Amino acid sequence: MNKILSEAVRLSLTSKLGCYSWSLQALDTCPGSKDDTGALVPACAGCYATTGNYRFPNVIAPREFNRVDWQRDEWAMDMVRALVGQTHFRWFDSGDMYAIGLAEKMLDVMTRTPWCNHWLPTRMHKFGKFADIIARMMALPNVMVRPSSDAVDGTFTPGMHGLTIIPDAADAPDGVTVCEAYSRDGKCGACRACWNKSVPVIAYPAHGKKMAKVIRLALATA
Repeated sequence: MNKILSEAVRLSLTSKLGCYSWSLQALDTCPGSKDDTGALVPACAGCYATTGNYRFPNVIAPREFNRVDWQRDEWAMDMVRALVGQTHFRWFDSGDMYAIGLAEKMLDVMTRTPWCNHWLPTRMHKFGKFADIIARMMALPNVMVRPSSDAVDGTFTPGMHGLTIIPDAADAPDGVTVCEAYSRDGKCGACRACWNKSVPVIAYPAHGKKMAKVIRLALATA
């Protein structure tokens, strides 16, 4: 579901999360979605944000709008105003912080909204030029950055990745927290583990026909 929270910025309200998100079009703004050969990594080959409702024009439109809108001088201040009264916020239920300029503005918003907890899943940790700004984000008490693993079999690197995808809840590696949203009809409910700095890695059980096909192929070639 999409909803305009303020007149100045376009935010999405997803039924799963129960909080607002600022997003961009999937894959088009995801340089970390490809491996060294230019092929999509397994986790992105099955991306949920390229299927279902995400293909509808009314869902695509605000994401395309946001790709231009963040470049406005007033964007960061407008985001701060939009987040007044919000306790939790997710960056990117689709897309990624593909540009340093965008990342710097996001950091500004995070810094100026200490009342709001920010969760940022990203693959931009693959690029060295983002290391410093990701570290500064993580230094803020109200921000949890979760660098994503490319795998769909639960593989992750401790100390590097904050989330990974697993075929099923029973496939979770030791030491990770399994997302239980899909045992609640895809709803987060009261759970806020994704925002919690004391939860180092979260494993998300795969969902959707597209991801199921990717997993079958990955397991067949393993």
